[in-house]
Amino acid sequence: MTTKQVAITGAGRGIGRAIAETFLRHGWQVWALIRQESQISTLAKLGEVRFVPFDASDEASVLDAAKRLQKETLHALINNAGIAMSSPLAKTTTEEFLHVQKVNVIAPFILCRELMPLMAKNGGGRVINIASTAARKGFKYTSAYCASKHALLGLTRSLAVEFAAKQVTVNAVSPGWTETDMFTNTVEKIASATGRSASDARATLEHMNPLGRAVQPDEVADVVYFLASSTAGAAITGTSYDIDGGETV
Repeated sequence: MTTKQVAITGAGRGIGRAIAETFLRHGWQVWALIRQESQISTLAKLGEVRFVPFDASDEASVLDAAKRLQKETLHALINNAGIAMSSPLAKTTTEEFLHVQKVNVIAPFILCRELMPLMAKNGGGRVINIASTAARKGFKYTSAYCASKHALLGLTRSLAVEFAAKQVTVNAVSPGWTETDMFTNTVEKIASATGRSASDARATLEHMNPLGRAVQPDEVADVVYFLASSTAGAAITGTSYDIDGGETV
């Protein structure tokens, strides 16, 4: 039986790490596209994981990673690596805006362009893009981030139509506030800017959704794995699964 292979960007921490752990537990071989190999030392205890140097903000690095993966038979590609920034429009520089697009949109676009045709040639595959509730609605002071995630969702839908007949499905997963470093950093920034306690700042974010709590990385990972399934996810393409505690209802 052939071991299935999945490439995951940003697999070293947060949602990406939870996704990698889930696939490893199900016997997949994981290609971890990250900056530092040391980030995956504990992942190797769960199964076969291989390191691919990857800087989502550097086109040459993204292309090098794609070239390495072209030698393999990938069954799934998870575009997870992303960055966020918060700033009023007037204080958002063009350089900052473009940097966010490079990481959140252009890197996934390049990987899709370089790898999806090979997936189609090999009989099909799954692409899952990690978007955000910021792909579904607007948030103040996050124009660059919202623009990037809206673009990623648009890319998802377009490629889903283009590759459907080639048996490559393309979907997005859009988490709300998730228990990651990004969540913790945002809590700290709110507390610093407003003088409120960290617990109060955290509660503000948690109560942005009806469940009143942060999403757990494993909850996102389980949906990603479902979409990567050769059976359960076979007829699902071009959609976005909102893992947000009802925030976008």
